[in-house]
Amino acid sequence: MDRAAFLTRFGGVFEHSPWIAEGAWDAGPIPDTAEGLHAAMVAVLRAAPREKQLALLNAHPDLAGKLAVRGELTADSSLEQASAGLDRCTPEEFARFTDLNDAYKARFGFPFIMAVKGRSRAEILEAFEARVHNGPEEEFATALAQVERIAWLRLKDMLP
Repeated sequence: MDRAAFLTRFGGVFEHSPWIAEGAWDAGPIPDTAEGLHAAMVAVLRAAPREKQLALLNAHPDLAGKLAVRGELTADSSLEQASAGLDRCTPEEFARFTDLNDAYKARFGFPFIMAVKGRSRAEILEAFEARVHNGPEEEFATALAQVERIAWLRLKDMLP
């Protein structure tokens, strides 16, 4: 696979951040397993300056947020949120997600990020309510770890 094909296939693994796939390609050689490619991409993310990492966090949509309601999520995010039932929130749950999203972003400067595939709305809300009280550095690290988990789950669906 050439660089253009690689970027077309893997450029969206990290939400709206093709620079990670570009960095993995440029570092070469590209591993042919999900585990190897994930490790190569995570190495790019971890070596990036904090400002780039923050931009990646800010590229993620709110959970059960306005983009989801308007149908403006990426295909991957839409499937992931739907798998957790976030597309079927009750009005009360939606209001709670909205309040938590607003409080979280005000506190940390980026959206709450959680690998929601395989999780229930109740589990997500519980994690949300706990993490909103974390310290800024702890939460930045937790959010990046969740981004890495999301990428891992996406790559597992794409590669052996």
